[in-house]
Amino acid sequence: MRRLFKVSQSSSNVPPSPNDSRANAIEKSPPWSSIPTEADEELSNDGGTAAWCTVFAGFLVQFCGFGYLNSFGVYQSFYAQQYLENESSSAISWIGSFGAFLIAGMGPMCGTLFDKGYFYHVFISGAVLQSLALFMLSLVQPGQYYQVFLAQGLMSGIGQGLMYVPCLAILSHHFKRQSTAMMAIVASGASLGGTVHPIMLNNLLNGPLGFRTGVRISAAFLTTLLFLSCILARPRYNAIRHETRHISFWKVTKKCFTEVPSLLAILGYTLSQMTNMYPYFYIQVDSLQHGLSPNFSFYSLVIVNAGSFVGRFLTGPILRFIGIVELAILSTAVCAILIIGTIWLKSIASVVVLGVLYGLFSGINVALMAPMLGLTSDPAEVGARLGVGFAITGVSNLVYPVL
Repeated sequence: MRRLFKVSQSSSNVPPSPNDSRANAIEKSPPWSSIPTEADEELSNDGGTAAWCTVFAGFLVQFCGFGYLNSFGVYQSFYAQQYLENESSSAISWIGSFGAFLIAGMGPMCGTLFDKGYFYHVFISGAVLQSLALFMLSLVQPGQYYQVFLAQGLMSGIGQGLMYVPCLAILSHHFKRQSTAMMAIVASGASLGGTVHPIMLNNLLNGPLGFRTGVRISAAFLTTLLFLSCILARPRYNAIRHETRHISFWKVTKKCFTEVPSLLAILGYTLSQMTNMYPYFYIQVDSLQHGLSPNFSFYSLVIVNAGSFVGRFLTGPILRFIGIVELAILSTAVCAILIIGTIWLKSIASVVVLGVLYGLFSGINVALMAPMLGLTSDPAEVGARLGVGFAITGVSNLVYPVL
């Protein structure tokens, strides 16, 4: 016993190693203490293979989601002239606008499920539904408005909505200092998709292949990219400080409306989004109505989306010289002026100039939307905040077709 006591006493006099002291401090500290944890250090190191793969996955989702929706002007023109010629332009635009509403409207559910750890469940379900919706669109009959609405408006909108918020919120798992720049890069995928899809759809739908085969080729292309995005995306819930399953959706929603910066961001983007999609839906139709050649009119939408791609991609570098709020206000004001300018579309030069400028500033404005709506110091609330913000702003997508 005496010998055992001496051994234990001598071992107690051995000074603890730095690693032991750090481990004990972390173990005893509360979840929100100032002592940095290993997860914090991992999150603060922006970048890495998994992080950039996740960025590329989000880029592909935007390419196949809002990028495909941004090419709805091709469908708008095709439906009005051939497939749904008995329907008004306003009724046809409801198909695209309702899909845009659902992409944003699914946000609260998807954001909450994402925060609770169900990223793959939501993400993969959205990819499958989006792929199925486009193949179902190829089966609709001419003149059957409800079939087109169900496939392209409802089903596709839900599928894209299930992927939209998670592909942005997951960036907070990998980036801390550069999250705004990464969201801008991911958002630029929508503009690139809006540049590629109109060219492809114009040649498929108005070419020898026709509507059915053309839509199926487009659906197969998107299915391949969505499958790749599901493989590349990697959530890191262990990098979040506290237990994500205890996030209260109602508490986060209350914060969105009681915190002044968050409330103003939601109200501002709700008003601006009422008219943001107008050029994307109608510039091709307006070009034809003003007597421009069909060949050029087909590429008018490509011009807008190409400008938007440049604007979204440059948003990150521009933020080094100007604040995010100031840039959002400036881009919104310029977009409003340019939309008024669509009244005077009478020549190829006017379409090119207005298309490039509107695409540039609308791309900047949209790239800032997610960082503005996701204002929070807690990365575990990003999904719910984005969901609430996008759901409210998405209502505006149902308003502008009536206007």
